[in-house]
Amino acid sequence: MSSSGKGRRRLVADRRSATSTRKPAKRASSSGGGGRKRATTRKRKTTKRRGGILGFLSSIVRFFVRIIWAVTWRTTAVVLLMFGLATGYYYAQLPDVDAVVDGRAQGSVTMLDRYGEPFAWRGEQFGGAIDIPTTSEHLVNAVVATEDRRFWRHLGVSPRGIASAIRINLREGRGPLQGHGGSTITQQVAKLLCLGVGYDAETWESEAAYEADCRRTTIWRKIQEMPFSFAMELRYSKEEILSIYLNRAYLGAGARGFEAAAQRYFNVSAAELNPQQSAMLAGLLVAPSYYAPTRNLERAQERGNVVLNLMEGQGYLSASAAEAARAAPATLSNRARQDTGGYFADWIMQEGPSFLTGDTTEDVIIRTTFDPEIQAAAEEALEAVFRDQVREGSEAEAAIVVMSADGAVRAMVGGRDLAGGGIFNRATQALRQTGSSFKPFVYATALELGWRFDDMLVDQPVTFQVAGSGEYTPNNFDHQFLGPLTMTQALALSRNTSAVWLSEEVGRDLVRDVASQFGIASDLAAGPALALGASESTLIEMTGAYSGILNGGSAVLPYGLTELRLQGESEPVFQQTTGIRERVISEFAARQLTYMMNVAVNEGTGRRAALPDRPVAGKTGTTNSTRDAWFVGFTADYVAGVWMGYDDNRPLSGVTGSGLPAEIWRQAMERVHADLPPRPLPMIDPAVEARPSPGGLLTGQGQGAPVRVPIGSRNAGGNLGDAVNSVLDRIFGPRN
Repeated sequence: MSSSGKGRRRLVADRRSATSTRKPAKRASSSGGGGRKRATTRKRKTTKRRGGILGFLSSIVRFFVRIIWAVTWRTTAVVLLMFGLATGYYYAQLPDVDAVVDGRAQGSVTMLDRYGEPFAWRGEQFGGAIDIPTTSEHLVNAVVATEDRRFWRHLGVSPRGIASAIRINLREGRGPLQGHGGSTITQQVAKLLCLGVGYDAETWESEAAYEADCRRTTIWRKIQEMPFSFAMELRYSKEEILSIYLNRAYLGAGARGFEAAAQRYFNVSAAELNPQQSAMLAGLLVAPSYYAPTRNLERAQERGNVVLNLMEGQGYLSASAAEAARAAPATLSNRARQDTGGYFADWIMQEGPSFLTGDTTEDVIIRTTFDPEIQAAAEEALEAVFRDQVREGSEAEAAIVVMSADGAVRAMVGGRDLAGGGIFNRATQALRQTGSSFKPFVYATALELGWRFDDMLVDQPVTFQVAGSGEYTPNNFDHQFLGPLTMTQALALSRNTSAVWLSEEVGRDLVRDVASQFGIASDLAAGPALALGASESTLIEMTGAYSGILNGGSAVLPYGLTELRLQGESEPVFQQTTGIRERVISEFAARQLTYMMNVAVNEGTGRRAALPDRPVAGKTGTTNSTRDAWFVGFTADYVAGVWMGYDDNRPLSGVTGSGLPAEIWRQAMERVHADLPPRPLPMIDPAVEARPSPGGLLTGQGQGAPVRVPIGSRNAGGNLGDAVNSVLDRIFGPRN
């Protein structure tokens, strides 16, 4: 090898300087493209490695980006997998459409009056399943326009709708999920189906609590709704989903589904709804109870106009059709406008068999004895008297029952809140002392034992020894005593001492037995005060007991249900045609008692209840400290009872049974009988039935000499007539 070094390169290390780094690049540029590419690559790698602090930070960012991306796509994959599995699970669980259109856990009760017309509804009315082909196109369009304008296009969930709802809620100061939910119709159906969880009476306190939980709006609930909604979109057609919604939505006034609502409010089927009716019903979806037309028709009409505007704006109605609909808003049918009989309907629900009323799983039709015209007469009388004759702001209450002689209840007012329904019914639930309105049963017992209407009693101080209680001395309302009186006079003037004496004479136990047989089912007092109405009873019991007097002495059981059948069935499950039970007293005894009570109205304490064109029989009642005031009486056609008092049992001010209760009774019965011809009462003719007597004061049974003092006559029998007239003057004021 020569030392000159020809053909060999010197082995010299590259200097680490700026110049040394440029020389390889220059040689590489003369060696061809491949060399340049490799040199450039090496240079870039070297530059990245040498980026300093920025390079370090950049590497950290790239590291975390890789982690986030890895977590994100894996999480997304897991979520999508779970979402798909949930959708598949719900899809497999969804039943056929026919199985879910009726979402009620219980059935319904529709009540018909005595003429066959509906007047009250209880439970949730269904009305029958409907589908899109059998439903008014206006209703379908109204529901879609107001609830989910993109219904026919989305896949069950509308992100745009949810975002819009959240934005509105936040702008209005609410939480993101409070207020507007942005739910599609499919999601609302998911709520109505409670995500496939059925009602279980053992799990939930009530069906209302179950439905409230189903309608909770939470983030987790919204998440659950999404796969359920997708499952429905896969399982059902759009028309089927909308059909479920139309059948299950609650629309106020007990109407479940649009068929029931159309019948309830407009008395038409869902297929016959016009645009304005459809708009009103669709408008109820946002707040059924608040916008129910039976609650506030004007508010419901205004809401309906909002829906009409939406229908016009979305092309479902032309401008002219929308204007015509707004100009003639939907109104309630005649039967929907009827807001009466709530107390009566509640009583029917309590009295009927629970498995076919309150707990029914069927749709039940009940025909009743209810008469809407008689009900209106009773309500008008009560309103008129309290408006014109009771001080403003009074908290006094009153109740009325009207029935036929066989116990068929025609009207019932359970308090001054005339709508009734779901509140305390003073006609059937309030146990109150009966006062002197109980006395006819004392006299009925004596008459059945052979006493007569013209037998003599005595009105004088009397004291009884009561075992365990000592002495009992009854007194009269006016604290005076009239001496000898006929039984008719003693009852007409409501003399306490005579009634107590007679009760003790015929046997207190017999009086209790007769009263119980006539239908006073409450515990009756054991002492002498029994004769003065110290026992408690309900107004319907007392009115029913007086019906037994009118019908000739047979007990009655007040009834309101005449026929019960299941909807769609022609054969009734139950029928009743009368409430008459076994005979309690003879017809002759009943006819005498009717005459005696007729005198009580014509010339005694009940004169304020007299009707100008027909005979009336009745009896007043006022309890100690005037805590209760009664008038119960009858014509040949109807029996009516009126009670007045305070719920907290405080004394009435200036009210007795001969006052306002008799006035309410008279005004009600004048209206009830306005179109009925007068008929005579089934009572004796005293001129024919009177018998001669040997004279003397009777203390025994069925004998004696009547003292004939025409009550109210200014020329009557000496001192006794003057005393009687004095009593009447103190009760009613001087007469001309």
